[in-house]
Amino acid sequence: MTNIQFIKKRIDAPESSIRNTVQLLAEDCTIPFISRYRKDKTGNLDEVAIEQIANLQKDYEAIVKRKDAILKSVAEQNALTPDLEHKMRSAFSLTELEDLYLPFKKKKKTRADVARELGLEPLAKLIMNQSSQNIDVVASKFLTDKVLNEDQALQGARDIVAEQISENVSVRNLVRSVFRRKGVIETKFVKPKKGTEISQETELAQQKFAQYFDWSEPLLKAPSHRLLAMLRGENEGFLKIKIDTDSDEILSRIESDFIKNKKSDSAEQLEIAIADSYKRLLAPALSNEVLQEAKSKADSNSINVFASNLTQLLMAPPLGSKRILAIDPGFRSGCKLVCLDEKGDLLYNETIYPHAPQKETAIAMKKVRSLVNAYKIEAISIGNGTASRETEFFIKQIAFDKPIQVFVVSEAGASVYSASKIAREELPQHDVTVRGAVSIGRRLIDPLAELVKIDPKAIGVGQYQHDVDQTKLKDELDAVVARCVNTVGVNVNTASRHLLAYVSGIGEKTAENIVEYRKTNGPFTSRKQLKKVPRLGEKAFQQSAGFIRIPNGENVLDNSAVHPEAYPIVEKMSKMLKVPVEKLIGNKEEAQKIDISKFVTEEIGILGLKDVLSELEKPGLDPRKSAKVFEFDSKVTSINDLHQGMVLPGIVNNITNFGCFVDIGIKESGLVHISQLKQGFVSDVNEVVKMHQHVQVKVVEVDVARKRVQLSMIL
Repeated sequence: MTNIQFIKKRIDAPESSIRNTVQLLAEDCTIPFISRYRKDKTGNLDEVAIEQIANLQKDYEAIVKRKDAILKSVAEQNALTPDLEHKMRSAFSLTELEDLYLPFKKKKKTRADVARELGLEPLAKLIMNQSSQNIDVVASKFLTDKVLNEDQALQGARDIVAEQISENVSVRNLVRSVFRRKGVIETKFVKPKKGTEISQETELAQQKFAQYFDWSEPLLKAPSHRLLAMLRGENEGFLKIKIDTDSDEILSRIESDFIKNKKSDSAEQLEIAIADSYKRLLAPALSNEVLQEAKSKADSNSINVFASNLTQLLMAPPLGSKRILAIDPGFRSGCKLVCLDEKGDLLYNETIYPHAPQKETAIAMKKVRSLVNAYKIEAISIGNGTASRETEFFIKQIAFDKPIQVFVVSEAGASVYSASKIAREELPQHDVTVRGAVSIGRRLIDPLAELVKIDPKAIGVGQYQHDVDQTKLKDELDAVVARCVNTVGVNVNTASRHLLAYVSGIGEKTAENIVEYRKTNGPFTSRKQLKKVPRLGEKAFQQSAGFIRIPNGENVLDNSAVHPEAYPIVEKMSKMLKVPVEKLIGNKEEAQKIDISKFVTEEIGILGLKDVLSELEKPGLDPRKSAKVFEFDSKVTSINDLHQGMVLPGIVNNITNFGCFVDIGIKESGLVHISQLKQGFVSDVNEVVKMHQHVQVKVVEVDVARKRVQLSMIL
């Protein structure tokens, strides 16, 4: 099977699209570049499909590499028969390959190995072949000074038979299949050892898993969040997990395959060996394998939820280049204020104390009003943590000289950023409180540019993110960030090196070089100037140029998504219409006169030219919407203000498989269970709600002691 055939079996895409995509990936083209600028070659595959092809190509290469290693190992043991070689070369599943390799795999000495050393393999063959001879008489011929009686001889022979059955590919597939279809996950509470003192912290941790102290359900039906919760409980030592299934069905089917003559003396020995093989060798190994498969699926599901949430968070509407007064609210420690210019640079910082215990409200109001005037502030950004609602109320009491928009933004990850190396480099003269406030302000200007500086896991939009495969999680989240950055495009003259590092074809080192070049030589005036940056060669330029923006540059196209390789085509269009390129940009009427079929080249076809035309009509259009002010219910500032039946406005701030969490203007976000999203059955939460969506919710239940709020969107 070729790599193209392997991928085609697993993804619904034309073979030519797959082949061209694999070729482009082999040429070190990035996924964003292929998706945006090679549509004619890929047949307009999106980034998700291209990423799937890239991953499947890696899977294929991993299988081929493992297959070569296995074939070499078996050949070195002089055990590679033509039939076995054919089976191994035909296998394109790591599970199938490992099953075929199992009998030849080096492992610790087994009971079967000991029996072989005692010379009992011929007796095992007689049992497997169901010899018609009296088995006790036959066994007596194998007695030695180490095999003292017939029972020992038969036990050793059965150990060999049990191992051979456990290594049989058909048997393993049968057991695996039954565990997959009928496996039941069972959990039990692990009682502390007698005399163990249980701390309050441990008792609270135990209670998180109370529902699983005596739990069972079909593994197939266990949702990902529940499975991951059970596995966490086991990892923390509170639960014991077992996968059980219908052993009678398995034993019956294995016996029917191996026992052909039930009347023979060997049949009973074979039956005992089959039962031992299942209980001792097959069930433990394959139940664990099936559990790990389920864990892997749960990981993928959880990672997909995280990736979807992160995408929506990173693509949140920016306010744009405005002068911001950002506030990190607090009670006793005061509210940290920072004034930022249009680029997010810090102009001034101070602390005010409008709340108890100091309650310097009048002084604080005067200071805020003064700063708004002095620094020509256009909007105020308030973090949504402690004292957020009180601070928002305080700000709205101030009589400003001009209308000032007030936004409440998520603080998630701000503390992580403020203590990071990145923050220390950006604001070396200021402490963590100032840095945190700066981050809150910058998130309003451009959420994407600010959030790329923070580990996505710290942003707080995941589901069991610490329990899933961390390598897969990091790879997927990095891909999400890169996808968002390249979808929006990056102003090379204002972007941080952290943002630039995610641009297609650039990376961390080249991003540093771009920033250094900018510091030394001043702002970039053209895309072609990028070629002067150290280590930014032709390939990197090809991959990155279309995603770089240069406002007010030498070439008007440098501030659009038109790739430099298409500039000559745009110039030809301009000449044909007798309209300068500058006048063609944004001129929908003129652009619609162009017959793109006349401009097809070997590199750029109809699909690519449609994108060029679209970009000429609306150059550099930010796909994100503009930020809008949201008003919470002014009567609700804490969980104590809630009562059953209240209907409140809220903002979706996290999405999971079992529902969504909604910010209703208090510290605790409320849960809308999937069953409460709308009337009727809901299979996917994302079909009903999106991150940052403004919703109306009804309070269903309030648990003040546990700080939990249950909400419903069915009003």
